[in-house]
Amino acid sequence: MSRFKGKTVIVTGAAGGIGSAIATRFAMEGATVAVSDMNAPALEALAGELRAAGGRAFAFEADIADANACRTLIHDVSGQLGQIDVLVNNAGINRRGNLLAITEEDWQTSFAVNLDSMFHLCRAVLPIMMDAGSGSIVNTASQWGLHPAPGHIAYNVTKAAVASFTQNLARDYAPHNIRVNAVCPGEIHTPMLEAGVRRSGRTIADLDQRVPLGRIGKPEEVAALVAFLASDEAAFMCGSLVEITGAQAVA
Repeated sequence: MSRFKGKTVIVTGAAGGIGSAIATRFAMEGATVAVSDMNAPALEALAGELRAAGGRAFAFEADIADANACRTLIHDVSGQLGQIDVLVNNAGINRRGNLLAITEEDWQTSFAVNLDSMFHLCRAVLPIMMDAGSGSIVNTASQWGLHPAPGHIAYNVTKAAVASFTQNLARDYAPHNIRVNAVCPGEIHTPMLEAGVRRSGRTIADLDQRVPLGRIGKPEEVAALVAFLASDEAAFMCGSLVEITGAQAVA
């Protein structure tokens, strides 16, 4: 497919499991992909892999917990690559613990990365999309933002805010032909999930057994949904929060 030929796409958190799958999917479909992350070596490696596979990819190192870095990222991508057609706000962190277990730094950093970055990135990219007369923003929320899991208050609350942010942005900017949607994944097989599984003493097989479809999700499956939401095939989808969970209820 070449749904994104001639389009420029930004993917934040691109060095992670879901982020790299999203960037790969867009590159495979013809997009010029601006991959961003604070992990410079992994970011450069990803961009190199995408180019080696025939894609157009450019690395932009950024710590999106910093407001100035968010604004600089949009400015640099726009200056180097031109029009920004799609912004995928995928970067996120998960600081585990209930309210008495987490620190103030856990709480503040969770908001800075998971939510505030979207505020700053969207504030910078919206004028560009409005001038162009179109655009698509896809945010990574979470099933846990809609149905909170125990012991993850900072993550759950920030992802719930991402869901609300998505719907508010969609209502305000749909008249400008800018569509804003969010994916809400359940358990997805990523390095971050594997680290959590090791800490808990469980296995991936244990997680598979809790999913009605018989397994947890793959990053590539989330990437396919993100690409669909960003594409013209989803032209009437705006303000949608799409769960991708294999019918699993929150534990």
